[in-house]
Amino acid sequence: MHIFHAFHFLIQFQMERFSKAIAAVKDHTSLRLAARTSLSELDVTILKATSHNEQPADESHIQQILNLTATSPLLVSSCVNTISRRLNKTRNWVVALKTLMLVRRLLHEGNRRYAREMFTATRRGTRLLNMSDFRDALKSTTWDYAAFVRTYSLFLDEELEYKMQGRRGSCSSFALEEKDDEDDTEREDVVVPVREMENDQLFARNNHLMQLLERFLACRPAGEARHNRMVMVALYSILVQSFQIYSDIKEVMGVFTDRFDNLSLQDSVKVYAMANRVAKQYDVLDMFYDWCKSVGIARTSEYPEIEKISPKKLEAMDEIIKQKSDESKQES
Repeated sequence: MHIFHAFHFLIQFQMERFSKAIAAVKDHTSLRLAARTSLSELDVTILKATSHNEQPADESHIQQILNLTATSPLLVSSCVNTISRRLNKTRNWVVALKTLMLVRRLLHEGNRRYAREMFTATRRGTRLLNMSDFRDALKSTTWDYAAFVRTYSLFLDEELEYKMQGRRGSCSSFALEEKDDEDDTEREDVVVPVREMENDQLFARNNHLMQLLERFLACRPAGEARHNRMVMVALYSILVQSFQIYSDIKEVMGVFTDRFDNLSLQDSVKVYAMANRVAKQYDVLDMFYDWCKSVGIARTSEYPEIEKISPKKLEAMDEIIKQKSDESKQES
């Protein structure tokens, strides 16, 4: 039995070495072909930033892509198309994750047109953030990594949805736009302060935030992926983002708490259901943060102190709802 396990381990090790060697050849071949064909400087840089090398992308390549597409709508569209093809063709978790990490950087630091281009491409069925069926070629040894790629892409997809809903004033409950021009780069988002929002706006905002938090919680790596540097680097960026998501949810729940006595019975029930869901999410989030701290992702001082929703507070809300229900019956 021991001999069998040793033999099995040796085969897996040799397969991984062979796979990495093939990947290196693929990268080298792609770059040589790029030099001989009409591939643009942008395409070549994207290839370099999303190589098979199991190391985070060289920052100079990311900056070059950001600079090349900073003012050109055509290059933004070209970049999104190249990224989409990259994700569509690859069966390597390293390439897929590095490409998704590039997508995140472009959404956060790049031309504002990226969000619209990616949103449109994804909703047309183009494989951009639709990675739910992604599998690595070495299924037996890379399952945990492929799973992280899938959950990471779902987080980015949800974030993109949230971002686009925030830009479209007519469809959004938490952001207004000064102009109705189709040129996204010339729009200015006028964000309504949370405490000035109507209840319907608050519900819409928090529903998006809770779903985004749910996607983040699903990104907790498992198995071998928990100790991989690439995964840790990818996780760090959305971990820091989760601090703000938590803060935003906390702010909305605080407003609802202040208004709770004066809410209608229907809205009170909705807030109560929301508070129950958030309470459960906070418990999972607290455990996720504890794990992140234990493996050294971000400084401990960066983490927020999770202010949990206690069972006592939920009971008090339930009592108020019962009182409102009784009063409603008496009035009718």
